[in-house]
Amino acid sequence: MATLREVKQRINSTKSTSKITQAMHLVSSSKMARAERNAKKYVPYMNKIQDVVAAIANGTAASHPMLVERPVKKTAYIVIASDRGLAGAYNTNSIRTAITAMEDRKQSKDQAVIFAVGRMASDFFTKQGYNVVDSEIGLPDQPAFSDIKRIARTAVGMFTDGQIDEVVMCYAHFENAVSQVFTERKLLPITDIAPATTNASYEFEPSGEEILEVLLPQYAESLVYGALLDAKASEHAARMTAMKNATDNAKELINDLTVLYNRARQAAITQEITEIVAGAAALE
Repeated sequence: MATLREVKQRINSTKSTSKITQAMHLVSSSKMARAERNAKKYVPYMNKIQDVVAAIANGTAASHPMLVERPVKKTAYIVIASDRGLAGAYNTNSIRTAITAMEDRKQSKDQAVIFAVGRMASDFFTKQGYNVVDSEIGLPDQPAFSDIKRIARTAVGMFTDGQIDEVVMCYAHFENAVSQVFTERKLLPITDIAPATTNASYEFEPSGEEILEVLLPQYAESLVYGALLDAKASEHAARMTAMKNATDNAKELINDLTVLYNRARQAAITQEITEIVAGAAALE
């Protein structure tokens, strides 16, 4: 049985841990609120560029290699995770989403290339022997488009050059503070453009082909950035939840240890009283 001093030390150390996790919960909560605002502010831009792409692709005879499906021999996976842990199962589920996508396509490691966003994804796929062609580590908590532009352009360029036949994003879609849906979304080729959300008509100058040549790479890059904003909000929400659970567990442990400490202290006092009474009885 642990001594009173050992139990007291455990109570103090658990209280210290509880203060740390509570502070991390508050920090993650603040970061999540800001990340959620950033993701929502980006939606109008996404909707407008999607309307323009849909109007050109569906309303004209214009064509572009990024709109054409071809036999899939090699797939690129853009896996968005985080640089740090302490976020529950967030990183594990992001990586598992990519692994499941490969298994569904019955692809071997030689048929997949990885674009890793976040140290956790980069380290995992590198250690497992996957072909990690590019990685982005050390992104800020509130990333800008310039932070992801390079890796997005590399993926789009490899598809356009024919080095890969498909690009898939694996990330956590943010629904609310307690719900994140781990999503597999095909980025390229662009074959599922949603219909325009407005009835506005467009006149294109120059030709539709020339506009698509410039617009489609930007559209694909914007989808990657939108997924990153979504994933960042999910990461902060997952870390907030994990730290709240850790704080609650620490409080429960402190209560249990306090009960154990009080019982041990009462037992020690009872033992001392018994010894005093026995000693006094022996003197009579």
